[in-house]
Amino acid sequence: MTGWQWLCGWMTVLLAMLAAPATAGPRADAGGGTDGRVLSVCVLPARPAMTAAALFARPSAFDCHIDQRVLGSGDFWLLSERLPAIGAAIGGPGGAGRSMPVVRTGSLWRTHVTLHVLRADGTIDRVGYNSEAIAPYLRVGSVVELALPAGSSPPVRLLWHIRGAANIRGLLLEPMLIDREGAARRDGTMRAIYAAFFGMAVALLVYNLALWGALRQAFQPAYCLMLLCLIGYGLTSSGIIVEWVPTMGDTDRLRWSGLLLGGSAASVLVFARFFFEPRVFDGPLKRANAVVVAALLSSTALFAAAAPWHIRLLDALVTATYLLLVGIVVWVLVQAWRRRSNYLWVFAIAWGAPIAVGSTRVAAAMGLIVWGGWIEHSTIGAMALEALLSAIGIAYRIRTLSRERDAAREREAVARALADIDGLTGLLNRRAFLTQAIGRSGPQTLSIADLDHFKTINESIGHDGGDEVLRAVARALTAAAPPGALVARLGGEEFAVLGDAATSIAPATLLTDLRRARMPFDIPVTTSIGTCTGPLLGEADWQALYRQADRALYAAKAAGRDRACDAASLGLAV
Repeated sequence: MTGWQWLCGWMTVLLAMLAAPATAGPRADAGGGTDGRVLSVCVLPARPAMTAAALFARPSAFDCHIDQRVLGSGDFWLLSERLPAIGAAIGGPGGAGRSMPVVRTGSLWRTHVTLHVLRADGTIDRVGYNSEAIAPYLRVGSVVELALPAGSSPPVRLLWHIRGAANIRGLLLEPMLIDREGAARRDGTMRAIYAAFFGMAVALLVYNLALWGALRQAFQPAYCLMLLCLIGYGLTSSGIIVEWVPTMGDTDRLRWSGLLLGGSAASVLVFARFFFEPRVFDGPLKRANAVVVAALLSSTALFAAAAPWHIRLLDALVTATYLLLVGIVVWVLVQAWRRRSNYLWVFAIAWGAPIAVGSTRVAAAMGLIVWGGWIEHSTIGAMALEALLSAIGIAYRIRTLSRERDAAREREAVARALADIDGLTGLLNRRAFLTQAIGRSGPQTLSIADLDHFKTINESIGHDGGDEVLRAVARALTAAAPPGALVARLGGEEFAVLGDAATSIAPATLLTDLRRARMPFDIPVTTSIGTCTGPLLGEADWQALYRQADRALYAAKAAGRDRACDAASLGLAV
């Protein structure tokens, strides 16, 4: 399976599971054995001396229409609607032994919650928790679950006493009465969703850490940091962390959740800074990006450290930085489009869902829409989708880098070859010849060939014709040279052939091949050759070998040209 198929498979599974809660929503009511019923509630600010019994007797004291968030932080009572159909769901008369329902609500910032249960016979039971001991009640998905106490008569109304409520997103998030089987199904669904998310995130983290070890690209650590923050955010926002650390309070969990979400958002911007081409972030965008990163980290850190001190103001500050995040992302995409980035398409797709969710969170924080648990779950889903699509973007980026690297290596090889090649004849030039020649093991035979009366040839057929003669000689020498020999133009009309002494071509044979070579305009061209054999392990060996071969060459010219002369026949030794 290819990396692309693996990513697409994970994406399909995760998206399908994220869609599961939408298809498993609340149905009719708890009385008929259905999956759950969302309860409507009315609110009353708490005052001293209020009791549950007195408040159950005065439901008209509660406000059922007010926006709870305008009441500010503090202590509150919340009264549910009447529960006329609950009797059949709890094993009472006609209940056929069904299990006792549970009450589930979304986790919010508060210090104590007490649930009072009014029964049909007038008795009142209660159950509750404080935020520092949330572990027995917190379920996956940041849902608090309270089991209704068993009793001889069915519950008819519920009353929550909430103390220390921040009331940022409301006082009671989606209160639901649901049977235990339905609650277990929902819990199992959420566990499967988060398991898929964590599996994907860990796999991407390991994969990209391995890639970073090999490629050392600047954007890879930022991506890995984003994945670590997302894993941490998933553990804290879902409540799973409390199963591992039972002593963690709910407010501490919310602090860490906000801090890690801010860290993941900031690391996305750092990732983008190094992922896009440098031209995308040229100018004010680079500075603005750094400012938003700092704002995200500082605002979420301040909230985590200072809350509940001026908690609503701190939350507004965090909301403002997320609004800046949405703006900077749009700016990055526009800048990438204007500057023709090769990676715009993948980021436009990858950031589509996070931008939508970020805008939704901001709208909910500003009171434009009702906050619900789906916003928190959609955040983790959107960030998971962004991580997956960014991984595809990284694969595309690495593919592009690989192509650029291969092209650069090819250009370097061509440039190196051009630097080593004589531009006129295509033979090695003097520098490249010496680089390859010096250090060859065993005795080496050096033959220096020099064209006779080349100046006269140039004058008779012109410089272009003279160049053609040089090319013809180069072709003849290359054809005559044995395998492994080096053929070079040392300069002007002087050529060299170097090969192992045991396999080198005889000077007379080389001279014969040159005589047979067809020359431009069929003009007669003769060559004199000087040859010498000796070691070639260092620069001094080369100077000695060349000096003796050059002496043999001049001896051949002095003897009448168009002939070959070996230094050994002249008594010259290396």
